[in-house]
Amino acid sequence: MFITSKKHLLFLLLTVIIASVFFTPLTTFTKSALSNYLYSEPLSSETVQSEKTKREEALEELEEDLEDEIEELEEIEEEIEEMSFISKNIVKIVSALEQAEGAGARVRRSIGTMSVRNFTPFLMLDHFRVTPEAGFPDHPHRGQETITYMLKGKVDHEDFTGNSGTLEPGDLQFMTAGRGIMHAEMPRINKTEDGDLDAIEGLQLWVDLPVELKECEPRYRDLRKDEIPVIHPDPNVEIKVISGKSYGTESIKDLAYTPVWFLDMVVKPGGQVTQPIPHGFNTFVYVMDGEIKIGNKTIPKFTSVFFGEEGDGIELSVDKDAKATARLAVIAGKILHQPIVQHGPFVETSRDRIYKAFMDYQSKTNGFERAAGWKSKIGRRMLRD
Repeated sequence: MFITSKKHLLFLLLTVIIASVFFTPLTTFTKSALSNYLYSEPLSSETVQSEKTKREEALEELEEDLEDEIEELEEIEEEIEEMSFISKNIVKIVSALEQAEGAGARVRRSIGTMSVRNFTPFLMLDHFRVTPEAGFPDHPHRGQETITYMLKGKVDHEDFTGNSGTLEPGDLQFMTAGRGIMHAEMPRINKTEDGDLDAIEGLQLWVDLPVELKECEPRYRDLRKDEIPVIHPDPNVEIKVISGKSYGTESIKDLAYTPVWFLDMVVKPGGQVTQPIPHGFNTFVYVMDGEIKIGNKTIPKFTSVFFGEEGDGIELSVDKDAKATARLAVIAGKILHQPIVQHGPFVETSRDRIYKAFMDYQSKTNGFERAAGWKSKIGRRMLRD
């Protein structure tokens, strides 16, 4: 109903402009200017130009007034949306228990467990911490995308297509496995001035691909820290808009094939966040540090909160008397209405396709041809000075 009223008001304003610019001069002309034109001396070019200038200035003023009215209407619309905001309901709260993964790495997994097998389009979320002797040496993927976000330290990556690089703190990598890829992810361990080894910490999210894109060619997109918009909607809130939109600020687009929103939030005591989420998306929050409040529930560190599909978005806060600042990831993705059949790093829509993925990998065919005899350089070392 409000949108309709807004359109009517804009139409009315445009009508006023048209009437002011065109009809009023015409009326004046027909009543008095016509007689002047017929029985008086012709208007000088200076007079004509002066009248033209006046009309142009009047039109510019009307356009400026219209722009101001539109801005005011948009502000009112935002206020109304906030007043009518419906929060999503919590459907599950899960603690991310620590477990071993890769070659000696430790991860806290909150998706991809017995408690939450998957949460379409999400297949896995790992909060990883890598020791000097650990890493993720050569391994394959098919049928999904991975998003790696570095919180501390650096990670080198290399794949069988010849791509290689390093992710530094605050950087992300969006990798599409598609029909098949083989790669390695290894920590770049550096010693501090005191001789201690820097910590390596990050998040890795696995995202399902729509069935029609599971046979696409593999690709990478590294997103550097300085490409990520950082906003402060509240003195006690900082948000890195990695992917998606928050408080009117949008990220770089088309980072992944499957639409995903990824927001890194730091909320100080007393801070509050209202975050709209697109309809048709599944949403969850992972708390990396501190604790937050969602409704009447207190959510501690290393905990994921999963929300229902209904509602406009989520609301969260940190108590003003909290002892620590909270850091969390708000992640949402478009629901894919398709079966999920996963076995290790292969994700398909049927058991037959999973069986074929294993056969293709073993025979080094149908996307895995370049894996034959390939070994990464970074997978051969486990420690770098």
